[in-house]
Amino acid sequence: MKQITAVLVGAGARGRFVYGAYANKYPDELKIVAIAEPNEERRQLAAAEHQLMPGQVFESWEQVLSNRKVADIVVISTQDKMHYAPTMRALELGYDVLLEKPMSPSVDEVIAMAHASRKHNRLLSVSHVLRYTPFWSKIKEVIESGIIGTIASVQLSENVGYFHMAHSFVRGNWNKSEETSPMILQKSCHDMDILSWLIDEKCTGISSYGSLLHFRSENAPEGAALRCSEGCAVERECPYSAIRIYEEADTHEWSRFITNDLTPEGIKEAIQKGPFGRCVYHCDNNVVDHQVVNMMFESGATASFTMSGFSHDVSRTVQIMGTLGEIRGYMEKNEIVLYPFGKEAIDILVTAEEGGHGGGDEGLMREFLKQVRNENNNGGQGLTSAEASLQSHLMAFAAEQSRLAGGSSVEIQGLSEQHGHSVCS
Repeated sequence: MKQITAVLVGAGARGRFVYGAYANKYPDELKIVAIAEPNEERRQLAAAEHQLMPGQVFESWEQVLSNRKVADIVVISTQDKMHYAPTMRALELGYDVLLEKPMSPSVDEVIAMAHASRKHNRLLSVSHVLRYTPFWSKIKEVIESGIIGTIASVQLSENVGYFHMAHSFVRGNWNKSEETSPMILQKSCHDMDILSWLIDEKCTGISSYGSLLHFRSENAPEGAALRCSEGCAVERECPYSAIRIYEEADTHEWSRFITNDLTPEGIKEAIQKGPFGRCVYHCDNNVVDHQVVNMMFESGATASFTMSGFSHDVSRTVQIMGTLGEIRGYMEKNEIVLYPFGKEAIDILVTAEEGGHGGGDEGLMREFLKQVRNENNNGGQGLTSAEASLQSHLMAFAAEQSRLAGGSSVEIQGLSEQHGHSVCS
């Protein structure tokens, strides 16, 4: 097996803990040979983890992607608005690229990146990791067997989890849509992609409703302080307490994202001084905390999607209703039940895999590296190519346009043509 060398652009949570971790776990498959990261502390941590010399460590993507190739691939895991320029430059230099989702909060940039991958004849894969999980792969397999007939309707729910909502979308990096992406694009383009993949048709029209219902200053309990550590009168009872989520948690599952110093003193300082110690009712957030989307597809099949930050766990549930049967699934429990009409229900066995996103993170990396080595390319662009991802991004853009217009229906074809691209091309 040929070892693939990589430039890592962005050494934050996904860069270090997913892509970098894969290289450390499977060194025969992947080797990080250069890193670009503007944050000095993260840059040095990543450099040490991959035993890089000073000449392999850069402050910016412009430096590492200046004028020549130094690796086989580029992995881009920067913030949403910082995806476009390094992606276009990497493709121009002849790199195959693995790009963190979403591709970009700009319709024009998404379309341009998809076109550039074809123009330069390079792979551009987007991290729609759900397609690579055993759970969703098995559901796709059951649908393609024909046992439930033709899909008539799908209901998909993404339960973000109250603590994940507070961490990422109220206090965290993705709390303001104008600085990153709207919630439906940043968090739920995974779900738009899964619906597009399962139904396997073009989406023709979308309507959507949603709002920032709860995480607003007027909903702050009496006695709430601006920070959880500043003598807040309700901190002990508040489910969103930063002290409870980060400092008193049994593991560092969430605290590792707020500081690189995971000592009790380091976590306490991050809560006292950093953005993750702020009261959830007194942040500068504006992304929605709940949203519903209705979709129409070419054949007349419909789908509905619900995203909510108000759930006890982080999970996805799905109900797929066909003309001959039904599938119900619970992703985090790897539970799938098939109900052929007129017959007994069948429990579908799913083999659980380790790793983030139900094994999808490692599955994505494994398949992308196979593509790069041309082991399963066959002239194609891959399961989650930029061209495949374009459809789901347009669905997310249309949903947000509809939401902002009060739920009015948006035609995907019309949205695409406004930006000089035909979805049906």
